[in-house]
Amino acid sequence: MPSVCFVPLCGLRVGHESVLELGMSLPGLWRRGEAVAQLPALGTLTLAGATPEPWQCLYEPSDRVDSRLKEKLASAQPDLVAVSALTASIEEAYELCDWLRSQGICVVLGGLHVTACPDEAAQHADVIVLGEGEAVWLDLLDDAMKGSLQPQYRSAGRPFRWVIPRYEFLPPRLRRVTLQTERGCPLACEFCGASRGLGPFREKPVELIRRELAAICERNPYPRLELADDNTFARTSNVHALLDALQQSGAVWFTETDWRLGERPDLLERLAEAGCVEVLIGFESLVFRYPGQGPKAAEPSRVLRAVDAIQEAGVAVNGCFVVGADGETRQSIDRLARFLADSPLAEIQLTLQTPFPGTPLYRRLRREKRLLPDRGWPFYTMFDVVYQPDRMTPQELQQGFEELIRCVFSTEEVMKRDRIRRQVWQRNPSMRRSRP
Repeated sequence: MPSVCFVPLCGLRVGHESVLELGMSLPGLWRRGEAVAQLPALGTLTLAGATPEPWQCLYEPSDRVDSRLKEKLASAQPDLVAVSALTASIEEAYELCDWLRSQGICVVLGGLHVTACPDEAAQHADVIVLGEGEAVWLDLLDDAMKGSLQPQYRSAGRPFRWVIPRYEFLPPRLRRVTLQTERGCPLACEFCGASRGLGPFREKPVELIRRELAAICERNPYPRLELADDNTFARTSNVHALLDALQQSGAVWFTETDWRLGERPDLLERLAEAGCVEVLIGFESLVFRYPGQGPKAAEPSRVLRAVDAIQEAGVAVNGCFVVGADGETRQSIDRLARFLADSPLAEIQLTLQTPFPGTPLYRRLRREKRLLPDRGWPFYTMFDVVYQPDRMTPQELQQGFEELIRCVFSTEEVMKRDRIRRQVWQRNPSMRRSRP
């Protein structure tokens, strides 16, 4: 019986030792980051769901490439190993792929980074998958059975089909589970690596979402879901049917959207009852309006009014800010610190502008010769400066970012936001009915 082993490389990465030390000294800094890092790798679970008989599936997620992982893979001796990794961990993935091939094991490599850098990735794999894996996976497996694998499979132009992930590979009663209701985003923010990286914006049919929810709840009657969407309420069809499905599942859930949710009373009155407890909203930059934001671009005052409306509806708002866009100075970072201290946000997420390969931002900074040659892929973590800022040195930006982190994630500030979140959730019936 042929077998394929799926190996997603998970976990947080940091390049600068000073950032790692900050995480150790400021526990609140990593609370959200660690939560994300511990989520199941939905892409590989989905490909497992697309794998037909007679193929046997194995699933080996790992936060690092070490002797334990290599021994498990060598012992299993699968016919194929399918590896996925983000940019910050891609060099570890290459190391693993090179080792697997030295053992005579066929390697398939895919994901956002591979799609953006195919020539680089092809040096480390027998097969690379470009774009959405579901569109080519059956053909790839059929070719493997025939002994006629091609070096590259590209999803562009092929029919796409939604697939239910193999949730049975997850530990029993795992509380935090990912579910995708759409793929991509109709907007195209310059820095975003996810919105158009694999394919066009797609909305998953609500009936399929119901089936996925049933599969999740069969393993855990009271799950906490992370919707793996870039902008959930950007969908144009069946929004209320989606909320119906989520509410009937009994799950509580977190998702990403944009501030315009706060100006949609028809949705606000339903969110809490439908199980929504928190949304992440991108403020992005206070000093630079990124190309591609479309109707999402707005003045901070209007966004804050929307935040108030969302939190009044019982849903906490996690405000996401990108530090280091063009125009950023030490003074603007200080202004951001004051803005965040005075804001009503229940949670805050801070990242450094990161020009991921495949994005318009990466192409622009490369064209302007502003990418730092001594900062390879392991520094593309969203916490490390990898380009020349226009009004600071890289060292000044890195230092300013780390000082902002110390301020925003001080014990006093974290406790203040915890109080705001508790007050918001007092208005949310889903929090009262959720299980511990």
